[in-house]
Amino acid sequence: MSINPATPATLYDAYIFDLDGTVYLGDALLPTAGETISTLRDLGKRTVFLSNNPTHFRSDQAGKLTRLGLPTPDEDVINSSVVMVDFLRRNLPEAGLFVIGEEPLQTELRQAGFELTDDIRRIDAVIASFDRTFEYRKLQIAFDAIRAGARFFATNADRYCPVPGGGQPDAAAIIAAIEACTNTKIEAVVGKPSRYMAEAILGLLDLLPERCLMTGDRLETDVQMGLEAGMAAALTLTGATGEADLAASEIRPTYVIGQLADLLPSL
Repeated sequence: MSINPATPATLYDAYIFDLDGTVYLGDALLPTAGETISTLRDLGKRTVFLSNNPTHFRSDQAGKLTRLGLPTPDEDVINSSVVMVDFLRRNLPEAGLFVIGEEPLQTELRQAGFELTDDIRRIDAVIASFDRTFEYRKLQIAFDAIRAGARFFATNADRYCPVPGGGQPDAAAIIAAIEACTNTKIEAVVGKPSRYMAEAILGLLDLLPERCLMTGDRLETDVQMGLEAGMAAALTLTGATGEADLAASEIRPTYVIGQLADLLPSL
């Protein structure tokens, strides 16, 4: 598949951006990201942010954007932790949870009123997530709980999180470990590309999907979610996906861009 260098011919009403590998990498904005998002805001367009990364509070993610020169209110960031809280409130409002995840996710769930426990008798659901403290003890508890009847959900299923110089194994590895030992498939993943994440961002924007453009660096999460939700979707080659990955994929983004500035039509 050849790369389509064309930029969008017109502006959209709202622009949804992934964060890691799309807007920033580590502690720095990616080239043209700041200027592009500032220009869109000056033109009166909504700019919101969508992340599968559950290892930060959305207030931290908004604060990071603000420090990097893009002032952003907390409510304009939706991450997989926020969507997980909403999902569980709708489906298991009084559940006892065993969470394989880092402190921000655990705090979000506790503040929402859920009991976090490692007592097998009290675990109604196992929540798998990006967890850099994953260890055999956690796998054993998940194994025992699921075999005793607990349900099995995840915040996200990313294979790795891009960081400067490479990447960190993400929630997909933890999901795979639990599935392998329990012989149980995960019931729901609430992050991108799920409908739960798409509904959350479209609910925030209160716009028809065709008036929105989703931009991210992953075909199987960012682009797929956008397309399935009825949005236009742009793949940026600044993060996890390269030209060879694009050529080998059956997912066809609306646009393929080398930097965020390519989203801007000639004005």
